[in-house]
Amino acid sequence: MDNQPEVQSKPSANDIQIAGDHYKKYGALQPWDVVIAWNMGYLDGTALKYLARWKDKGGIDDLKKAIHFIEKLIETTERNSKSVTV
Repeated sequence: MDNQPEVQSKPSANDIQIAGDHYKKYGALQPWDVVIAWNMGYLDGTALKYLARWKDKGGIDDLKKAIHFIEKLIETTERNSKSVTV
């Protein structure tokens, strides 16, 4: 008889969602998985997150947040491209 304690596997981060279930409807396709797969950065990845959840969580405010992050992405990308060409 084996007296070893049973090892419980830890659930993956995709199995757990804190504060709501607005991403669970995507099943295995979570926004953070898309951000990683597409090699997105913080600004574009956060915009994607807000776009993915706006109908189920934050409504128009989430759309405004996505726009805000995209505006910052444009601003920093333009600034960085000008500094490279100078």
